Amino acid sequence: MAHPVRLRILSLLTGASLTAADVGRELGLTHANASYHLRQLLAAGMIVQAGEERIRGGVAKRYRYDSERDRARDRETFGDQGFDTQRALFAAVANELTRRTAEANWSVGATMTDAELWVDPEVWREIRDRIVQASRDLHDAAQAPRTPGTVRTSSTIAMFRMEDS
Repeated sequence: MAHPVRLRILSLLTGASLTAADVGRELGLTHANASYHLRQLLAAGMIVQAGEERIRGGVAKRYRYDSERDRARDRETFGDQGFDTQRALFAAVANELTRRTAEANWSVGATMTDAELWVDPEVWREIRDRIVQASRDLHDAAQAPRTPGTVRTSSTIAMFRMEDS
């Protein structure tokens, strides 16, 4: 599921339900390729069908990424197991971040934090929870690609407690 195209599709489907044709146009994919990746994401339970619409005599399915459902699954998957899956996902996201920085508009500013720090456990929980809420707020505010009055942004957040070594 950590395929770069699938990560991009998940991002797109956060802001709006889209058809395979919509996804293909936005990402420069063929309709068939977009459909293939959407089917893989649907089969894995990563996205949900969000309705259908009639288009030129046919029926097009719309898909949506449900971030709240995904967070609940993450708590189950990455709680006591799934470490290799988590590592693979982080590696895929790192590659996606490299791709996104090539499209960045650095003239409007950016921010990044990268550090290994020792902090009080309560401080860690408090800050982690605030960042989790900020991440939810971003997902909730997401709109369809190219909605007038919006800006395209990239947000990558990875926080985890390290083993005491």
